[in-house]
Amino acid sequence: MKKIGITGQQGFVGSYLYNKISLLKDEFTLVDFKKEYFDDPAALIAWVRQCDAIVHLAAMNRHESQAVLRDTNIDLVQRLINALQTSGTTPHVLFSSSTQEERDNDYGISKNTGRKLLADWAAKNGAVFTGMIIPNVYGPFGKPFYNSVVATFCHQLCNGQQPRIDIDGRLKLIYVDELAEQFIDALKSEVDDASFSVPHTVEKNVSEILEKLNEFKELYLDSGIFPGISNEFERNLFNTFRSYIPHDAHFPVKLKPHGDDRGVFVELVKLQQGGQVSYSTTHAGITRGNHFHTRKIERFLVIKGKALIQLRKYNTDEVIDLYLDGEQPSYVDMPVWYTHNIKNIGEEELYTVFWINEFFDPADPDTFFETV
Repeated sequence: MKKIGITGQQGFVGSYLYNKISLLKDEFTLVDFKKEYFDDPAALIAWVRQCDAIVHLAAMNRHESQAVLRDTNIDLVQRLINALQTSGTTPHVLFSSSTQEERDNDYGISKNTGRKLLADWAAKNGAVFTGMIIPNVYGPFGKPFYNSVVATFCHQLCNGQQPRIDIDGRLKLIYVDELAEQFIDALKSEVDDASFSVPHTVEKNVSEILEKLNEFKELYLDSGIFPGISNEFERNLFNTFRSYIPHDAHFPVKLKPHGDDRGVFVELVKLQQGGQVSYSTTHAGITRGNHFHTRKIERFLVIKGKALIQLRKYNTDEVIDLYLDGEQPSYVDMPVWYTHNIKNIGEEELYTVFWINEFFDPADPDTFFETV
């Protein structure tokens, strides 16, 4: 198995790539990286020696001083090269550059310079090098006002703010999951290309993106209606939007029972698309679930009994506890990359209705078992 190290493994792309690789246990082993290694040459050398491949993602994206941003990014590359030279090892190195290389700004200059420095090192030492020139990246858990305009818009809309467009530019975009697959394919194939252009998967105006996100807010966040998802971009954008909703502030969402002399009627799921609805009964003290999805959109609705739903973002420690009671029917929607379960904490049988946006496919289940 290849031993993979990722500088910047705690960042937006780094954490996503780390998590994706961690699911490929038969092919890769991860060598954990700490940002403090850049300030400790001996630790950085020791880390480099353990790696068969290194993905260099650590970089500064924004800073009030463009000179500081430029110099920091180039310095990080140089420190990595120094560690490689001192260690005497030649792992496959993959470098995250940007299409901003084409622009005359300090971030683009830092990326272009870093890519060429690593390419020179690889040529002199007979190492495999993949210099990946990447378009704009969007996806769940990006840092607003830092990683992308999509992250900023989602954060603002989910926190009662109205985004503003200064320049309605045309963006070439790639979803973070798609980018992670590009890295994994390059690792498997040992792509030796100092200027590997990663293709974008969608091209949109900033105004088009904001229009769709506003639709998600009005339908889903404000009215509880799942929007129609007509293509992969809309699904990816919706899952990105959902990741910015404060879980404990928004969920569980209480449903309104409509009662008369016949009994009670409750609307469970309102949607503009299909999918699958199921239900389960759960005995007292029993827990179901303990798995997560990377693309599926799922809702749990408790209609009878008392339940505890727990959520934990994959590869993190914080557990979110949400309590539901059939006396006040309510639901919780499961974010992507959050392992989740549901436990009957009452004395009677628990009745739960489930909706998911796609049928179960044994060949591609998108279900990964992980205890909350």
